[in-house]
Amino acid sequence: MKMENINASSKGYFILLGFSNWPHLEVVLFVVILIFYLMTLIGNLFIIILSYLDSHLHTPMYFFLSNLSFLDLCYTTSSIPQLLVNLWGPEKTISYAGCMIQLYFALALGTTECVLLVVMSYDRYAAVCRPLHYTVLMHPRFCRLLAVASWLSGFTNSALHSSFTFLVPLCGHHRVDHFFCEVPALLQLSCVDTHANELTLLVTSSVFVLIPLILILTSYGAIARAVLRMQSTTGLQKVFGTCGAHLMVVSLFFIPVLCIYLQPPSGNSQDRGKFIALFYTVVTPSLNPLIYTLRNKDVRGAVKRLMGQD
Repeated sequence: MKMENINASSKGYFILLGFSNWPHLEVVLFVVILIFYLMTLIGNLFIIILSYLDSHLHTPMYFFLSNLSFLDLCYTTSSIPQLLVNLWGPEKTISYAGCMIQLYFALALGTTECVLLVVMSYDRYAAVCRPLHYTVLMHPRFCRLLAVASWLSGFTNSALHSSFTFLVPLCGHHRVDHFFCEVPALLQLSCVDTHANELTLLVTSSVFVLIPLILILTSYGAIARAVLRMQSTTGLQKVFGTCGAHLMVVSLFFIPVLCIYLQPPSGNSQDRGKFIALFYTVVTPSLNPLIYTLRNKDVRGAVKRLMGQD
């Protein structure tokens, strides 16, 4: 029995099975994922650089949006390059240390995004519902504090969660049925009862997914009531423009995450889970810049100013 309970660390690597059940799809997936990854890099870098260069965008909204763009760059880069390498070549391995690092950063950045989206919804609530007090409520120092708190909460939660996951003794086989190192997939390799880990996952997921989602919906409930009292058509359009974009980003991120992390690991749902995870790690980060910049007068004005047309 002792020989069977070999930890993957003694082998030094894991095999990421990814989409090997569909070998005919691997080349297509490689091309599609590469395109989305390049879109993510270009779109999010565009937002970060534009927000930095144009003084008109030195506002809380674009400060938090720049944080979100940087987060999305890091989040996709933590897993997508490895996935592209595995899709392109016959080798589908990742070192034990590489798997630990990937799990840590994927969890940290995912949790940070949950908290950051709450902060962004509070910013929109303050702008729409408390416009006269907005500059006081969203003081630059307070904005920086909120951003730091978002990042710290994500990385602290991940340190705790990653430690619990890698302390679980793993069976002799080291084939991870996913395209990146993720908690539910790694727990399936365990030789011992993982109910405590699954309960921890459920509790932390509830804290960092459900509570942020409730806070976001509460903020937008208050915004909706304020919007219904508005008389100005121009004001309505501006609110729908900024708040609608944020709500779309929230939906694209939270719905897939809810589908994966608020259910116990199950072999039946593993294949579906891979494609859901592919959506929120590849598609969502590439769409965020488009959602926030399309039909956005502030961004169009900033581009024109930088090009010397205004």
